Amino acid sequence: MKKFKKILAITGVFVLLAMYLLTFISAIFATPDAHALFLGSLAATIIIPVFLYAYSLVYKVFYKNSGQGTQETKSKNAFNELKKL
Repeated sequence: MKKFKKILAITGVFVLLAMYLLTFISAIFATPDAHALFLGSLAATIIIPVFLYAYSLVYKVFYKNSGQGTQETKSKNAFNELKKL
């Protein structure tokens, strides 16, 4: 799960930085789309992190019971097995 979160975070940072760079270059050259790109960057600054967080929550819910439990869950299961002995 940590590896998955790290990949999502790096992807989100890359997408945001690429979008900011495109907006900045567009503003320097005064293209007609500069205003729309700025508004898109502003909206994506909020939407992309929220989307990535929601995606990681959904991933955690769906794969929670697939045997990929957390270390705490594995420790509790091992402790319960030892108590039975």
